[in-house]
Amino acid sequence: MKTFQLEGSKREVAATSADQKRALKAMRKNNEIPAVLYGGEEVIHFSVTKDSVRNLVYTPEIFVVELTISGKKTMAIVKDIQFQAVTDAIMHMDFLEVSDQKPVVMEVPVILEGHAEGVKAGGKLSLQMRKLKVKALYTAIPEQLHVNVDHLGLGKTMQVGSLHFEGLELMNAKNAVVCAVQLTRAARGAQAKA
Repeated sequence: MKTFQLEGSKREVAATSADQKRALKAMRKNNEIPAVLYGGEEVIHFSVTKDSVRNLVYTPEIFVVELTISGKKTMAIVKDIQFQAVTDAIMHMDFLEVSDQKPVVMEVPVILEGHAEGVKAGGKLSLQMRKLKVKALYTAIPEQLHVNVDHLGLGKTMQVGSLHFEGLELMNAKNAVVCAVQLTRAARGAQAKA
């Protein structure tokens, strides 16, 4: 997995909720995003700039984040991002501290490889799940999950339960469909003639 460098500055949490709301509003106006780091000895409240997280958020790739908060380095992953409903601006980010001993759950992009038998017969290959949820040590999580579809026939599906990746535990439902070869009108016509 690729590493993303991110710098944040520690922030103080206000005593009352009204003061907290005012502080967060001022922070967002100043082009900053409030963030929280969980998973360590203490919960750390900090802020990052919008420009610094652009390449982390708006990408199909996954990263482990080397987070530097007021000079202290920590390895983390992005756990949650809250967007503003209308403008789609980032309102808040949650990070989870990771270690070499404790497994984490992450969504990893799925890449289909090969040429399915069903496509050769006139079907259409469709990817139903763009990402799969996996549980493993962050050092063992790959950037992408490669799924070979060579043996997938016409009208057939590939489910999560039929997949296996070394060192990874798949967290999605076993009967969830990852990809399928759907019958097209041309393929139905060819089947009817035969």
